[in-house]
Amino acid sequence: MKMWKTIALGVGGGIVILGIAAFVVYSGGEHQGPGVVHPAPVPAVVVKARQARQSGSVTPENASPQILFGDLHVHTTFSADAFLRSVPLLNGEGAHPPADACDFARFCSNLDFFALTDHAKSLTPLHWRESLDSIRQCNAVAGDPANPDLVAFAGFEWSQVGATAATHYGHKNVIFHGTGPTQVPTRPIAPQGIVASPMQKNGGISPFTLLSLPMIDFPNRQRYADLFTFGREIRDVGRCPDGVDVHDLPGDCREIAETPRVLFEKLDQWGLDSLVIPHGTSWGFYTPPGYTYDKQISPTQNDPLRQRLIEIYSGHGNAEQYRSWRAFESGADGSRTCPAPSSDYQACCWRAGEIIRSRCGDAPAAVCEQRVQDARKNYLAAEAAGHLTVPGASVEDWGDCGQCRDCFEAPFMHRPGGSAQYILARGNFDNPSAPAYSPIGFVASSDNHTARPGTGYKEFARRKMTEAAGPRSAAWRKRIFGKPEPSSPTSIALTPDEIRAKPKFRILDLECQASFFMTGGLVGVHANGRDRDSIWKALQERHVYGTSGPRILLWFELDNGDGGSAPMGSEIAFSANPHFTVRASGAFKQKPGCPLWTQRALSADRLERLCAGECYNPGDERLKITRIEVVRIQPQEFDSEPLQSLIKDPWRTLPCPANKSTCSVQFDDPDFQSGARDTIYYVRAIQQPTPAINADNLRCEGVGCKKLRPCYGDFRTAYNDQCLADTEQRAWSSPIFVHFASAQAAP
Repeated sequence: MKMWKTIALGVGGGIVILGIAAFVVYSGGEHQGPGVVHPAPVPAVVVKARQARQSGSVTPENASPQILFGDLHVHTTFSADAFLRSVPLLNGEGAHPPADACDFARFCSNLDFFALTDHAKSLTPLHWRESLDSIRQCNAVAGDPANPDLVAFAGFEWSQVGATAATHYGHKNVIFHGTGPTQVPTRPIAPQGIVASPMQKNGGISPFTLLSLPMIDFPNRQRYADLFTFGREIRDVGRCPDGVDVHDLPGDCREIAETPRVLFEKLDQWGLDSLVIPHGTSWGFYTPPGYTYDKQISPTQNDPLRQRLIEIYSGHGNAEQYRSWRAFESGADGSRTCPAPSSDYQACCWRAGEIIRSRCGDAPAAVCEQRVQDARKNYLAAEAAGHLTVPGASVEDWGDCGQCRDCFEAPFMHRPGGSAQYILARGNFDNPSAPAYSPIGFVASSDNHTARPGTGYKEFARRKMTEAAGPRSAAWRKRIFGKPEPSSPTSIALTPDEIRAKPKFRILDLECQASFFMTGGLVGVHANGRDRDSIWKALQERHVYGTSGPRILLWFELDNGDGGSAPMGSEIAFSANPHFTVRASGAFKQKPGCPLWTQRALSADRLERLCAGECYNPGDERLKITRIEVVRIQPQEFDSEPLQSLIKDPWRTLPCPANKSTCSVQFDDPDFQSGARDTIYYVRAIQQPTPAINADNLRCEGVGCKKLRPCYGDFRTAYNDQCLADTEQRAWSSPIFVHFASAQAAP
């Protein structure tokens, strides 16, 4: 009897504790506000000096166009995944609202422009209005609109994730030219997909764990309460009615576009000046194996007037390079088989089989081989959650399977069918008499989730300037991911429903992904002025380029066009052999700390909280550009034309003089006229090696990555380990699209 009384008291006590926790969580939360933009001006002399540096010795200081740098992909804790990342559960540093993005761009990274692009699926109507107000405040403190110290754009991210390659479209940033009440939509447009919102079902964490968090981590209880308030605000927004013109929808509902076609239709209804920029197109973190961009080249899922740019590089790596290998091989009947490994790639389905093989022990050879084949089959059937089919497998067990071994800073699980080179080369032949293509320009940005636009100015503070995050101890890891699964001699088959029932933090391979987070890239624009209209015009005309973070200066133009020179991004008809000029200057070496003007503008605490104590602080010496690489792509002329033969990377490599700060080279294509087909050219300016965070990703050793040292986002990698390795930072020009025209047809 005494035992049962003790048990009853224990259960009763647990219920009381959970009741208290529930009250704290569900009653004590506060609304996540937008923050207050710092009113201090950026001194005019600082802006003038920045402009001079971004002209350099290549062109006169007052030359037109000038180069401006920005970041068009920035999240605040108004995005649900950013909010989750910010909580103590993941060793986060707290709220970073929209006002922080403005302050960081002005005082830390010292940018010329940026855009807020929080996830539409978690932007409530109130948060959308607060975001717009914050952007307007940011522009108001930036000074004269004709010559501001910063231009802030408004936007959102349409983040669609399909369960299979056939239903997956990926992520796109939608950015608007203006910020006035009639220049932006009443509400953002969200996708419909398997990940409707990270806040739904509590991210897959058990209700008991969530309710107990305020008690387990009592000093941080308010942040958990705020998290639940944020989640309730998201869940309380109902879906807008379908089939209704956007102007006739209620202002407080969530507008949904299931596909890019519907997204473009809704933007057409709004009739606002906007750009749609796909990103993460080859990032395998959420992209199902076997995905290709093909269906989005079709005119039914594309809008060439809005979708003129692609994000080639971000804090998630480089989406540029095409490779012929695939995660699986498809049979004529749609069946999948696992490809054998090669020197430059090992499919993870194959690795799954090898992990199981290592566990066979004394099992007969035939039994072991059957287990190996089952493991490969089960991995393929689980799509992007294949790593869950081998219980107890660690990041180290998987090695570098699925990764591009010879790509520059490739994204996690690179999907080459979504690469920029693939998109440029691939044609859509639904109408053979009028094939469709996707002539896109290149930008780069950060995809930062802590309201820090332009984080790539220095390689420091890995857990603040990249997306690396994770539990602070083994106990907290167990709370997030659940009890570790024991190693098993066999793999397991998982149905889609079983996968969806797993904790969301486990479905996607967060722990391995941490080794692939970079500080992010920048957009460089060739603009005729510093004002909003000039920047927007450069973006629309594709007179833009991307960098992997440093402020490399780059010019690329066709010299002998019929109407004179044609800059990067141009699309021209031509009959003669084209001749090109490239000029590039490396980024300035950075001095430690923050410049004096920034220290005067912000308090020491604010500098540390916002900038982590380091700002864009250029010295007088530039890093060297060592070479220019030219890539030539000939778009398909028929549907089955092999892409590998059409993409020449690099087609030319042009060395730069070692004794000059500016590299200027020229080249031509002597085969264009005789080849008689459309051709695309773009260049990469390669900078001398410097250390960068996660440049060596998994830090593999030995042939085939026999040993690796992952750079974890959690306690397993020391907090002060920046995971640095030398890399050749670079800039990618937007392509020049040269359409072949016979001499008779040439204008």
